[in-house]
Amino acid sequence: MQAVKFSLSSVILGLALSLAGCSSAPSEGVDSTSDALSSKCAPAVPDPSLAVPAGNNLAFKLDAIGVQIYACQVSGTSYSWVFQEPSATLYEHHGHVAGTHFKGPTWQANDGSQVVGTKLAGFTPDASAIPWLLLQATSHTGAGRMANITYVQRLDTVGGLAPTTGCDADHVGTLSDVDYTATYYFYAAASKPPCGCK
Repeated sequence: MQAVKFSLSSVILGLALSLAGCSSAPSEGVDSTSDALSSKCAPAVPDPSLAVPAGNNLAFKLDAIGVQIYACQVSGTSYSWVFQEPSATLYEHHGHVAGTHFKGPTWQANDGSQVVGTKLAGFTPDASAIPWLLLQATSHTGAGRMANITYVQRLDTVGGLAPTTGCDADHVGTLSDVDYTATYYFYAAASKPPCGCK
């Protein structure tokens, strides 16, 4: 009986030490170690084109609430709403404001650091919302949390599609703000995936 107790204790101790080696300090705005660990795992995507290349780990994610801005433009004899730029506030876990998202596309953290991206791929799992995107960083400003971002995913979009009416000869140049929400996942270069993530 004593041998069994000793064996079980050894297993439990080994497991505890193993988990301790995988732990990390919570990132800004994350309230617990468990949240920090789970947030390091890349989300599942509905199409391989949205997957971030190997060698990049999830650094953090931010929720966005804002608008997609469209302008009524004329092309020959037709009129259409043409995308101009996003304008959104970025939120941490539990609703803390973390930054802004605007033309570029640019994501700016509260510390002033910025990352600008370019679209690599898009996929539309929901025809009633703007596409999910994979973007690659093209430039950075500042030395804060956006400084080392390599890729950004725009997932879980709601709304944001261009209007289907209201653009005609009398409304050329008119802007339309369309509400949208999304979650942006930010990645940085790393040699191996974090513990617990495949």
